[in-house]
Amino acid sequence: MAGFLGTISTRTVQADAGLQRPTAAPPAIVASATPALSAASQPTAKTHGRIYRGIASWYGSVFNGRKTASGETFDMNAMTACHPTLPFGSLVRVVNLRNRKSVVVRITDRGDLGSNNGRIIDLSYGAAEKLHMTQAGLARVSVEVLSTGHPAS
Repeated sequence: MAGFLGTISTRTVQADAGLQRPTAAPPAIVASATPALSAASQPTAKTHGRIYRGIASWYGSVFNGRKTASGETFDMNAMTACHPTLPFGSLVRVVNLRNRKSVVVRITDRGDLGSNNGRIIDLSYGAAEKLHMTQAGLARVSVEVLSTGHPAS
């Protein structure tokens, strides 16, 4: 029996690719993209020092200048990130597992990172650039919690 040899095509994923710039000014206050943290998902003292592994993505120019869920203005070149549960102000070290480059980012935003796709953090363009992952759009990373911020009241 003759073997079948095929090729698998892949395409480069870029977080901002194909997205149009907003035509209207963003609202002054933007609600969190995910529901408020429940008591069950609140980080505890045990979160500090914990290391998670998964996929990182990035976001940039489409959201630049808009308000984040924490109320800060998003700066795509700042060392910030979006995480579904860590309190705003938490500091985490993100390491690109392919090239070992690392960056420390502050959690300033919330977002739906998708279900069952392994994404654990969404980085600003500036942080993604330092990790050399902007071309690929996604990277396998480890995320170490260095300090936890304060949950919003």
